[in-house]
Amino acid sequence: MSNLYRSCIFIAQFITLGLAVAFVVSVISPQLVQRVRHAVAPGISGGPTEATENRHDNVTMPAERSNEVVASYASAVVRAAPAVVSISADKVVSTRQVLVPTNPVLQRMFPGIAIVSPQQRRMQSLGSGVIVRADGYVLTNNHVIRGAEEIQVQLYDGRATRARVIGTDAETDLAVLKIDATNLPSIGIADKSPLNVGDVVLAIGNPFGLSRTVTMGIVSATGRQLNLSTYEDFIQTDAAINQGNSGGALVNAYGELVGINSDIYSPSGGNIGIGFAIPVTTAKAVLDQIVAHGRVIRGWLGAEYSDVASLQNPTETHGVAIVGVYADGPAAQAGLRQGDVLLTFDDQPITNQLALRNREASMSPGTKVNLSGTRNGTAFKVVATLQERPQRRTGE
Repeated sequence: MSNLYRSCIFIAQFITLGLAVAFVVSVISPQLVQRVRHAVAPGISGGPTEATENRHDNVTMPAERSNEVVASYASAVVRAAPAVVSISADKVVSTRQVLVPTNPVLQRMFPGIAIVSPQQRRMQSLGSGVIVRADGYVLTNNHVIRGAEEIQVQLYDGRATRARVIGTDAETDLAVLKIDATNLPSIGIADKSPLNVGDVVLAIGNPFGLSRTVTMGIVSATGRQLNLSTYEDFIQTDAAINQGNSGGALVNAYGELVGINSDIYSPSGGNIGIGFAIPVTTAKAVLDQIVAHGRVIRGWLGAEYSDVASLQNPTETHGVAIVGVYADGPAAQAGLRQGDVLLTFDDQPITNQLALRNREASMSPGTKVNLSGTRNGTAFKVVATLQERPQRRTGE
């Protein structure tokens, strides 16, 4: 019993001595205690001293936030923004002065008399563009540069240079410019994976002349049709898009181009959270055609369509109705008539008029296609030879 008692006394004395030594060391050198603690248990947080030991660029960061992931799209902006340019297009517009009588009776009889000689004035259109190739090819909207006599492009680094028009496509409201420079920062293109509603997107551009502006939002919808151009498949977003953003980049969270900002819906002319961009797949197809041919070459059936569902036709659940046929066009030569309902194109079902336009446009002129449908309830089949779609003419 005495041996057990002496052993307990020895252990108690040893523990007391160890605690005393630890206390003295903690008072004399608390940093040594911190290093020992981290060496023994690196996952355990320390006391007040540890909170001030995590430093970055001479800025103290609380220890409990040192491993925290902060949501930021700065890396996406760093990748994409250098490829976005500001565009200034100088145009000369003609206006006619109108002389309005001051007498109310004469105003009703002669509401306005135009003065014959037109007045010319210079107007500057501001917009944005995206460098898509390092050798100086820039994508923008056709309406940004339409009718311009001179186009100035300001690069991200502040340099300014002139640009020339390689080609335009009024059907999609796209234009391709060329600036004489090499080794330019070009943007990555996200044309391999589909864009989904809810994806985060950034709009980069030159709103109201404020260059290098970035706004954030999500994809609100896809496949929007606004009847602004022939081929429409707009991306809708709530990322802030304003006047001057037209032609700029819509990018994903990785800084890859997903669309060309084009239009907004706004009763007041400012952003209300409804903006539209042309999908990058459409923009890239137009770019490739214009660079190769100077214009976009599309197949054309020579007819105007309306979705069957919009006509409330109870006998058909898919397909399109022909509402007009162009004289001497492929449809007319194949014997198609107004009122016919087309159900298949090149032996594939037709879902709607947008899908049909895109499919015929993707084919080369001279291609023979099989068409089937109904006329007054009777099925028919014909073969049509596509022609090149006539170039759309727009006012300058």
